[in-house]
Amino acid sequence: MNETSPRPDSGCPRQALSRRAARAVQTGLAAALVALPLAGFAPAAHAERADRDKPLNIEADNMSYDDLKQKNIFIGHVVATKGTIVIKADRVEVTQDPQGYQYATGTSTGKNLSYFRQKRDGVDEYIEGNAVRIDYDGKQDLTTLTNRAVVRRLQGLTKVQDEVRGSVITYDGQKDFYTAKAGPDVAGPGNPSGRVRAMLSPRNGNAAPLSGGSATLAPSNTIQGTPQQ
Repeated sequence: MNETSPRPDSGCPRQALSRRAARAVQTGLAAALVALPLAGFAPAAHAERADRDKPLNIEADNMSYDDLKQKNIFIGHVVATKGTIVIKADRVEVTQDPQGYQYATGTSTGKNLSYFRQKRDGVDEYIEGNAVRIDYDGKQDLTTLTNRAVVRRLQGLTKVQDEVRGSVITYDGQKDFYTAKAGPDVAGPGNPSGRVRAMLSPRNGNAAPLSGGSATLAPSNTIQGTPQQ
């Protein structure tokens, strides 16, 4: 598209170009100011990359196989491991697609919650979580925690750095981020609408729990329904 002629009050063409260049710089700076805070929350590492190629090992009280649905069903104190991935639940169903990717769904009953943990690649950090239901998608390296969900980022296996609570939390191991949705199952005193709650530590490692009229959050050293490993 051709440039229009400068307006009479615009001065010489060189001055007009200078003004356009200045506007472009200002626009670029504005975009950078928006992007930088988001980049500050983006972790540098991803989930352990070798996990998807590791065999799936499962221990349980009972096992059955549904040939019609091509599904393995494990019941009773189930512990499933795949590389650094650990899933604990009362019941775990496992399927595999024609390409060899594995999928697992863990569910728990009563007061116990299902448990998930996976190491982050290249750093001594883990992502762990609890929920009534945990779905692991081995093809996309995607973990979805549903109903009374909580996800933590740990330094080592004990120090809580970040914690997010919500009705549904999805952790993307490839892109290394998680999203959370509110819901009535996480409603309670001080949070009647079941809003998402989060505690995010600064990158220097010192805890800085978020606080406000609807939330007062602090790290937890125990896992509801499952002792910390």
